[in-house]
Order: sequence, then structure tokens, then C-alpha cells
Amino acid sequence: MTTPAYLPGHGLLAGRGAVITAAAGAGIGGATARRFLEEGAEVVLGDAHARRLQETVDALGAEFGEKRVAGTPCDVTDEQQVGALLALAEERHGRLDIVVNNAGLGGTAPLVEMTDAQWDKVLDVTLTGTMRCTRAALRRFRATGAGGVVVNNASVVGWRAQAGQAHYAAAKAGVMALTRCAAVEAVEYGVRVNAVSPSLAMHPHLVKVTTPELLAELTAAEAFGRWAEPWEVANVIVFLASGYSSYMTGEVVSVSSQHA
Repeated sequence: MTTPAYLPGHGLLAGRGAVITAAAGAGIGGATARRFLEEGAEVVLGDAHARRLQETVDALGAEFGEKRVAGTPCDVTDEQQVGALLALAEERHGRLDIVVNNAGLGGTAPLVEMTDAQWDKVLDVTLTGTMRCTRAALRRFRATGAGGVVVNNASVVGWRAQAGQAHYAAAKAGVMALTRCAAVEAVEYGVRVNAVSPSLAMHPHLVKVTTPELLAELTAAEAFGRWAEPWEVANVIVFLASGYSSYMTGEVVSVSSQHA
């Protein structure tokens, strides 16, 4: 099945200030940054790769206006860098309405061969990093009393088993649980917390860390017979960040066509 046409923006996030982590490059974070700008948001991007981040900020700034795009290097395992990222949004755009936690780290290793260091690294970035960013966002939203939205990036492997992915699957299942618990706590100050759960979204890094055989197997499990384009996941993130999902919190939305 061919990829559907790219949809134009409809101003769903007009006037909103947003932070997106792991937003440099051609993956879901970068696609989300572009979609948010197309929908009228002002964005601050974070990424651990400073050079790629600056290239992304420069390119999007040239296209959408330099005043609407900013960025700062952010390693989500460092609480000070997380705080600086959110503070930049408030300084640059005068508001913070949306935080998208996209940072995650994968890898493949059978559990019997997995080291503590491998486990810890994936959990620290993917789960604890999401917690750090969510916690920082909720603290700011609670202080301002103006509400807000958090959208986390989980994965279908948080529900479904995949060999060699015990650390990543455990982390993504944790992101789902974190999303639900944070949502319950944040209701009292008008903040919504939801998550997307993609299956197979193509980006250059995936090709580097996945064998052609595994990629073919994963693609075959998709009903459409193809992987998702990153912007197709970003569309659902836009929905969860917008007023169109105003009655949703604590939800994990599968962005998948898997039939197995």
C-alpha cells in the first residue's frame, strides 16, 4: 500500500508554546517539530546531538521564521539540562503549553547476555528520562495554573514481546504506566498526559541498528505492508497536544497496523 498524501496544517496549535525532546534529524521528533510549526506552534527543540540540533533549528527557522524556532542541547539523563530546555521555552516564547517526550534509546541483546550497563543505559534514557521531563513539565504547569499537555512516546513493544528487546520493552511499558499515573495526579491542576505507541516508524537510525531480515519481518507484521512515515506518528501527537483530545488523559494511543 502506498503512503498517503501529506496533510496540510489547520492551525490546531496556533499560539501554543511547545518543547520537543530528541527533535533533531529525520525521526519522529523532527517530524513532530515540523508538524507543530505547520499547525501554528512556537517550538523549542532539545537533542543530545548538538550539531544535528543546530542544523535542524537553522533549517526550520529559515522555513518557518527564526522567532518561532529555538533549541538547546539536552541530555534527558541530566536534570539540569532538562530544566534549561523548558526554561528556554518560557524565556523565548513567553509560555509553555506542550511538552513532547520523544527521547528514547534502543538496542538488541538477548537477556542472558545483557549486561547491567546495557540495561541501565536504555532505562535511564527511555524511562527515567521521560520521567525527568514529565516531572519538570508538571512542576511548571502546576506553578502557572494555566494547564498544559504532556505527550510521551511509548512503543507497541511495551505490550508485545520481541526477542532481544527486554530492556527497551520494559522501559516503554514503564512509559505507559508513568503516563497513566502522571495523568491521574495532574488532573487537579488541569494538565493532560497521554502517550503514542508506534509500531514501525522508519528513520535513518533504525536502518543502522536493525538487520534487513528483522526489518522485513517487522514490515510483514503490518497490515498495510509498509512502515509508518514519522509524520504519520507526528499527526497523532498533534491530535493529543491539541484541543481535539480535550477529554483524553492517561491514554496510550497505538499508532500501528500490526495484525500479529
